[in-house]
Amino acid sequence: MTGAAGSGKSCLQQTTAEKCGKSGILAASYFISSTDPTRNTVEPVIPTIAYQLGRDDLTLRQYIGAAIERDPLVFDQSLVAQTTALIVRPVEYLRGMGVDLSGLRYVILIDGLDEVKGEDRQAELLTAIRQCLLENDLPFRIFIASRPEWAIHTALQPGGDLHDLAYHIQLSDKYDARADMHRYLLSRFRDIGLRIGNTQWFSKNDVETLVRAGSGQFIYVATVYKFISERRTAARARLDTVLTWKPCGGRAARPFGALDALYHSILSAAKETYEAVDTHEGRDFLLLFRVCHVNISGFPFGLYGAQYPADHLSALLCLEPQSEETLVSDLRSLAALEKDERGNLRLRLYHKSFSDFLEEPSRANDLFVPESQIYMHLAKGMMQYIVECPLDFDSLPAKWGLLPLPELQRGCLRDAVEDLPLFLASPTTALDDDEVVGFTQNSGWQKVDKLLSLLKVLWSNLNQSIWPQSVHQVSDMLKDRKPETAAAIKGFATKWDNDFRRLKAQREAQRKAQRGY
Repeated sequence: MTGAAGSGKSCLQQTTAEKCGKSGILAASYFISSTDPTRNTVEPVIPTIAYQLGRDDLTLRQYIGAAIERDPLVFDQSLVAQTTALIVRPVEYLRGMGVDLSGLRYVILIDGLDEVKGEDRQAELLTAIRQCLLENDLPFRIFIASRPEWAIHTALQPGGDLHDLAYHIQLSDKYDARADMHRYLLSRFRDIGLRIGNTQWFSKNDVETLVRAGSGQFIYVATVYKFISERRTAARARLDTVLTWKPCGGRAARPFGALDALYHSILSAAKETYEAVDTHEGRDFLLLFRVCHVNISGFPFGLYGAQYPADHLSALLCLEPQSEETLVSDLRSLAALEKDERGNLRLRLYHKSFSDFLEEPSRANDLFVPESQIYMHLAKGMMQYIVECPLDFDSLPAKWGLLPLPELQRGCLRDAVEDLPLFLASPTTALDDDEVVGFTQNSGWQKVDKLLSLLKVLWSNLNQSIWPQSVHQVSDMLKDRKPETAAAIKGFATKWDNDFRRLKAQREAQRKAQRGY
């Protein structure tokens, strides 16, 4: 099943999963999400499906377990090899024992194939499904939902891997979702009426207006419902907000115009509410939220790729503890803070179309924030975090772990020291000369120098001294505009360059000594 963003694919898959589960035929389901780092790669797909297959059949579970015991590295192999070892062979063993495979649960659902990172990996998963699950006379029926991106589009074309094997449902071309959207809203609005004790709080005309505005995009009505059902405010007031909002610019024939208007409405209301709080005076809600948004996928530089837990990011932005909760409190219809596998809170957007809206100036209009401002704002926060660090820099302990700071502060201070030069030197960053001058005048680089001696990992793992090179770049960027500051930074960069070379020479000498040279 293919369809445009917001056409209702995930909703239909969820409904299918629920119905198949109740009917006792659901073997496995996997919902991929580009905004969830634990569910946006292909690596967990086959192991998760195998786990779900074994969960409901003891004998199959034993065969799958035996396959893992025989080859614990099976999870590092190709998807075809994984599928063969964890699914195909165990099922064939059952068949060889005379087990009637018609009794197995047989429905496998995969949602959001297009949200897997890397088109080649998407294609690899489709190849594994075809070669292993569709060509081995197994009892499974597989239902895949995806936007019509390259991998699935190519596979369904004449000559493609799935052209002669798949029944193709095209929501965008042949399916009219308006009736389903109407039923969805009517049912949900009636539920709200029962909750608030007023079944007449909306009219059928309201529902019809929303369905028309959705232009066949199921995500529109789903987002409308999440926005209106927020319990903190009156449902009718929120419904009126949606009904009376007009798209910016008055341009016609915009495919996501109504959806953009909804996003604009919710984001504008959240901005107004957040910035009206006295303690938030002077803060730019949109800039802060966009920093959090870019952090979902990670900043494209840093020692290991810069991506921070929500509490670290709030601290690096010099916000009060748990400010990330306040930041998204009026965006619950679009986003949520969820714990990752390590227990760290991270922002997740419910719909990719919202991320697309935030990144596209022609859609976000006056709410658009360019990445150049985002990077500099985070760099500014890092500089402030270092300068205002309460340590006595004249008597630091011998080891980083002994710094008299709470664990969160130590971690954030390390993030700031390790990543600040790379943020400042990035060509994406709109460098604020005055901020760098202030950091230099407030002994920021001196503090970094003293902290570096404690960060042994930083010194040992850098590739080609990228960290001091970035400091050199910052100095070069400022030499014409702020020559005194540039000279001061150049002095530190040269010192750290020499320190890196000396450390490299020492380690090379140690390696030669160990080898007996």
